[in-house]
Amino acid sequence: MTAVGFRVKSGYAIAVVLDGSRQTPRPVASRIVELSDPGVAETRQPYHDGFYKTEEDAHEIARRVAIVKRCARKSVAALLETLRLARPEPVEGRARSGQAAVRGALVVGSLIDPATVANPHIRAHAQEGQLFRTVLEESLAAHAVHCDVIVDKQLASQVAKELGRPASVARAVASFGKTLGGRWRAEEKAAATAAWLTLR
Repeated sequence: MTAVGFRVKSGYAIAVVLDGSRQTPRPVASRIVELSDPGVAETRQPYHDGFYKTEEDAHEIARRVAIVKRCARKSVAALLETLRLARPEPVEGRARSGQAAVRGALVVGSLIDPATVANPHIRAHAQEGQLFRTVLEESLAAHAVHCDVIVDKQLASQVAKELGRPASVARAVASFGKTLGGRWRAEEKAAATAAWLTLR
């Protein structure tokens, strides 16, 4: 089985891919998945108008959101194509030879409903969190990749509940960074942990 964990941030997500099972997870890759356009800086925080100011122009917000959706679809398709080329079995929809389809897990900062936030600046952050989570989830669903959503603060308790050995999981996840190389910080570890929880 292949699982992809994502730590969703504002404008991008960190993806970590694992193969195998919960008993024997194997790190495959770590990638940055762009959810905004690097050439259009305002798409990184589409509900903001510079620092500590909210964007009030509905047409401008709609333009930015459309770019975000396009970027998410393109980035997810590229990630899944990379996995498909690396393996003989397909990663989209049903897999051959009895293999399970790819599954995903999104680690997010919050699931708060922006409509419940009174402060406009904090509400803008909540809207962006909801937007980037949603476009990533929808882009994956378009490729038949089902996703669980986990709040970052609940990740450790979920590991304890489902895997029952948080200390050994943390050590193993830390070792994945040595295997994959490159940046391996809290975000990558969270994505890898989420992917592990998704394995069966």
